[in-house]
Amino acid sequence: MKRRWSVRDRRRPGIRWAVLALLFAAAAAGCAGKAAKEKPAFGEEYPKEAVEMIAPAGRGGGYDLTMRTVSQCLTGSGQVPVPLPVTNKPGDGGSVALEYLAENKGSDTVLSVFSPPVCLVNLNGTTSYSYKENTTPIAKLLVDYGCFAVRSDSPYESLDEVMDTLKEDPASLTIGGTSSIWSMDHVQFLVMARAAGVEQLDQIPYAGFENGGAVSQLMGGRIDVLSAGISDVVGLMESGDLRVLAVTSEKRLENKAMQSVPTCRESGIDEVFFNWRGIFGPEDMPEYAVEYWEETLKAMTETDRWKEYCSQYGWTMDYMGHEEFEEFLDRTNEEYRVLLEEVMAGGKK
Repeated sequence: MKRRWSVRDRRRPGIRWAVLALLFAAAAAGCAGKAAKEKPAFGEEYPKEAVEMIAPAGRGGGYDLTMRTVSQCLTGSGQVPVPLPVTNKPGDGGSVALEYLAENKGSDTVLSVFSPPVCLVNLNGTTSYSYKENTTPIAKLLVDYGCFAVRSDSPYESLDEVMDTLKEDPASLTIGGTSSIWSMDHVQFLVMARAAGVEQLDQIPYAGFENGGAVSQLMGGRIDVLSAGISDVVGLMESGDLRVLAVTSEKRLENKAMQSVPTCRESGIDEVFFNWRGIFGPEDMPEYAVEYWEETLKAMTETDRWKEYCSQYGWTMDYMGHEEFEEFLDRTNEEYRVLLEEVMAGGKK
């Protein structure tokens, strides 16, 4: 017998179409949400609000100087139309700043400067956060070579004299720097000590002053040798308050104040070590923001103002864009891993 359709039956197709319509709308909303992350809303510009610039150490150090210089160049030239306030977040060799980026995952209003410690603090076990998982590398800006300094009244006239003392007794001198233990300034000294033939590297006392004050600790006699970046010491070298024994570059620097300082190789230590610095965003930073900052920072490095700052602070310009910078970081991170294994084991290969 032929079944008759009730009023209820006749409504069902409409209900099914309504459900499908709701599902389609939800999918469209999801796509719209994804698109919103990929580019600003129609009619909006980026950036439209202040972008926080993070320096992973206290005031006065290389991180702080780099980020304030970037901020001044970009806002002073009118390249960026919003404020770029600098926030200092020292602690655990940059781990505090790295964690802050992780907390701001997906943000387009936070940038940080980092250098080798962004790799080292993960490799040495200080933090579980890493550049690979918790940041978006945007651009490499410069190379700031390291140096080793003593007070002007120090008995040490050369770096090889320091190394001779440490060969006799690794615990006889205290080394200080602006980074934490087993991080940037500590590692660059140990690299040179290893190359000089010093044994028991893990027995050399090291004190880190991330909040600033490493130079004052040297001047006050609380450390014997300062391991730092060129920009940390150039002023006091010019005033005659301290003596820079050697720089870690391959050849002498062109900076007027540093031209007279020998390289480590000239001091009989056949090794080079450089401190790159670059700008990073948080993990999952929107693509439009990455592209904006990559292009803006590249344009900044081509200005006379930036070139003058680099000359003043002894920085070597070395720009890399997003993709090239990521490849550089992966190669460099592996080099640091091998290096740390050696120096943390006392320098035995």
